[in-house]
Amino acid sequence: MFNREGIRTLHGVTHDRLDLLLDHVAKLSPADFVRELPGFGFASVRDQLTHLLGAEERWVHRLQDLPLPRWATADFATAESIRPAKQRVKSGTIAYLDRLPDSDLNATLARRPADWHGDLRSPAFILHHVITHAYHHKGQVVAMCRLLGHPAPDTDLQN
Repeated sequence: MFNREGIRTLHGVTHDRLDLLLDHVAKLSPADFVRELPGFGFASVRDQLTHLLGAEERWVHRLQDLPLPRWATADFATAESIRPAKQRVKSGTIAYLDRLPDSDLNATLARRPADWHGDLRSPAFILHHVITHAYHHKGQVVAMCRLLGHPAPDTDLQN
C-alpha cells in the first residue's frame, strides 16, 4: 500500500514547507505570534504549531510504546524557539521509519499501544495521517496569518 521512500519523501517535503511557514511567522510580532483568534481549535499561531509538532511526536512515540513527551505551549515564546523541537520531531520520525522492518510497515498493529485512540492501523497509515494532519494545521496557521494582516507565501506541497 505505502512504501518507505514515498513516506520519507512526503514527510521531508512536509517539513520543508513547515520551514517556509516558520520563516514567515518568525516575522510576526511576539504579541501576534501568541494572539488568540476566535474560531480556531488551537487559538494562536504558536498553539497550532506546537499542536502539529507535538501530535507527530506523540503518534510516533505511541507506535514505539515510548513515553509520551510533554509539550507546553508556554515553552515556545517565538517561532525561532520552535525550530529545535521541530528538528527533533522530524529526526525522530525518520529514525523510527528507518528502524521499522519492511514487514511491519503496512501490517496492522498486532496490539493496542498505550493511550491509543481509534482503530488499529499500520505504521504506514499512521505516518500518512501525521502528514495530512500537518497540512491541516499548517492551513490553519496560514488563515491566522491572513487574519493578523500578514498573508503567508505559498507553502503548499506543490508550489
